[in-house]
Amino acid sequence: MFSKILIANRGEIALRVICACKELGIKTVAVYSEADRNSLHVRFADEAICIGPAKSARSYLDIPSVISAAEITNVNAIHPGYGFLSENADFAQVCELSRIKFIGPRPEITRMMGLKQEARSAMKAHGVPILPGSEGIIASEEEALEVAGKIGYPVIIKASAGGGGRGMRVVHSADELPPLLKQAQAEAGAAFAVPDVYIEKYIGAPRHIEFQVLADEHGNVKVIGERECSLQRRHQKIIEEAPSPVMTPELRARTIATLEKALASIGYTNAGTVEFLMDEHQNLYFIEVNARIQVEHPVTEMVSGIDLVRSQILIAAGARLSDILPDPIPMRGHAIECRINAEHPETFAPSPGRITGWNVPGGIGVRVDTAAYTDGVIPPYYDSLVAKLIVHAPTREEAIARMQRALDTFIVEGIHTIIPLHKRLLNTPEFRTAQFDTNFVGRFLAEAKEAKQAAAGDPR
Repeated sequence: MFSKILIANRGEIALRVICACKELGIKTVAVYSEADRNSLHVRFADEAICIGPAKSARSYLDIPSVISAAEITNVNAIHPGYGFLSENADFAQVCELSRIKFIGPRPEITRMMGLKQEARSAMKAHGVPILPGSEGIIASEEEALEVAGKIGYPVIIKASAGGGGRGMRVVHSADELPPLLKQAQAEAGAAFAVPDVYIEKYIGAPRHIEFQVLADEHGNVKVIGERECSLQRRHQKIIEEAPSPVMTPELRARTIATLEKALASIGYTNAGTVEFLMDEHQNLYFIEVNARIQVEHPVTEMVSGIDLVRSQILIAAGARLSDILPDPIPMRGHAIECRINAEHPETFAPSPGRITGWNVPGGIGVRVDTAAYTDGVIPPYYDSLVAKLIVHAPTREEAIARMQRALDTFIVEGIHTIIPLHKRLLNTPEFRTAQFDTNFVGRFLAEAKEAKQAAAGDPR
């Protein structure tokens, strides 16, 4: 077992890792930027080192600074959390060369999964269903037109090294393709320093479903159910739940069996998430693998009883899945997570600042993962996540009621949050009956804006 772990992250995920380490009796080292000097992860870690100024590029993304902090404090391992360096294969490689255990997949696997077209090809070769599309990177406008013509419009152009909706364009006709191809390539190059794109068949109203994976370093893989992640705004998830309300036992069992075989074949290790789109006929199509812990991992923890971060650490220390997971895994009840972001609930303008009032909900089946506190500051330099509110109950209906109760008692003053939006979404017939897709939030917001304008007599 490791004696000391450095956490190469901040905020609630850094605290989450600290909690897992404390229960395992492992010392922790927090790294922090100057903007995070008063953060809770700095306070609760056993040691803390400032690694640079506020901007991520000069602190949390600065590999030499992170490695220097690890070497100075003599740690055995680094946990990258999510975001920042968590899917950076070069960072994982540097950790390996520095003889510091990277708590995540091996560098070659992280590198493969970071290039979506390579991941797509690898998963297809092992029987995982994928959408029709290009066999590789699109090399020219002529090739793009040929591929799109074969699979049929609409198609979607995607950045091979991308994420978060950047470098993506939906194309409805051959006339649209050339300019949109150039736009996608330019955006991908600017965002990820890699302009490569590929083309897939576009599903207009899909659901977004992902499967949680744990894999040890002895060739064993276990998929721990799925999560419903279709409630999104601009490709960013805001509400997740487990299990998916539309997943059938047969489809779940078939998908899990295929994934466990495929991931074992490619040598996957540690935690990961395999993401799929589901069409209106309940066909699943592979999108990508996130080679790290996910923001929404708590809903899986709540229904499975498995501490996924603890499992990551034990796997990295050499444990076998058979030693740390029950067999079979008892999946119980239903869990929902609402991401509480520091944004205006209608305009979505960022809302950094000092928290002047703070009350988190409690009671049976309620969990809050956060690094916020009264008088704490939400800085403008990082993502807007303030907290994750998670509830668990025997049924989906009870979980919705519990979430509504919890949202009503969640008070954040001094900054705006999207708590009011969560309340409105949970009250919609579409959410209550699980009749939604990835476009639902966008439609809901557009309709609400039109209704508000009409009530105000705005002719637009």
